[in-house]
Amino acid sequence: MFAPTDFFDLDKAPFPGIYRGIEYVWEAIPRIAETIEQNLVPGVHRDAEVSPGAFVGEKVQIGPGTVLEHGAVILGPAIIGAGCQVRSGAYIRQNVIVGEGSVVGNSCECKNCILHSSANVPHFAYVGDSLLGYKAHLGAGVKISNVKLTWTNVTVKGPEGPIDTGLVKFGAVLGDYTDIGCNSVLNPGTVIGPHSIVYPNSSWRGVLPPKHIAKLRQSFETVERKD
Repeated sequence: MFAPTDFFDLDKAPFPGIYRGIEYVWEAIPRIAETIEQNLVPGVHRDAEVSPGAFVGEKVQIGPGTVLEHGAVILGPAIIGAGCQVRSGAYIRQNVIVGEGSVVGNSCECKNCILHSSANVPHFAYVGDSLLGYKAHLGAGVKISNVKLTWTNVTVKGPEGPIDTGLVKFGAVLGDYTDIGCNSVLNPGTVIGPHSIVYPNSSWRGVLPPKHIAKLRQSFETVERKD
């Protein structure tokens, strides 16, 4: 139930070979740095549009048609695919792969992660040590927490009990077409199946099956204001 193909159409993955031969999808996370090293062709494609006010590190590849706005920072190593938007204030750190047509938006930070094609991280988000599928979308202010307070290995809730991932840093796996509501926090070891939704303002940890909704229910009390 945790195989890469349970979450992703690998034809829409930037480097599908990263998932080859693994049992659990999160085993791809430690392979990100090596995959970049093997495939990186540093430089900015002539058809990319890079603002003079953007910073691009030496170990960064920028694909054709990609737009880097003023104030965007890509430290690298990183591979940014074709037709992407890296907006003002975006901060892309080490070991990031951004698939074609994806968005990394205003005040978003990415580190050691993969965004599959057409993934959308548009506003005030943090994505660390995570895998985001095709057309996965984070609402404004979503934070993917990637380290437990105890700094011990992250576990995933399996059908027969917790599965030790062997990773101290592991944020989330979001399957294709997932949608995470604004200002939600996804805690370490979150695994969400394709076509699933998490309601806004949630603090979620665990496994959400495909085509499910995690609904946060809140209640309000209104009272008359007194002078």
